[in-house]
Amino acid sequence: MLPKQRQSIGRSKRRRSHDAITGKTPTICPLSGMPKLSHRACPESGYVRPGLRIKVRKLGIGING
Repeated sequence: MLPKQRQSIGRSKRRRSHDAITGKTPTICPLSGMPKLSHRACPESGYVRPGLRIKVRKLGIGING
């Protein structure tokens, strides 16, 4: 089934005005105080969440802290 009339460009743009992508907001690591993304390991201390710290020598994660 086809639409009865073509949708105007302005109406399409007004509908799409809410589809903009927002940037990633970093949080502060409680151990090192450095900004880190949520659900990611802090590159300084290796902190992910309470009770979980990781060390990856090859990537340099958690070596300093």
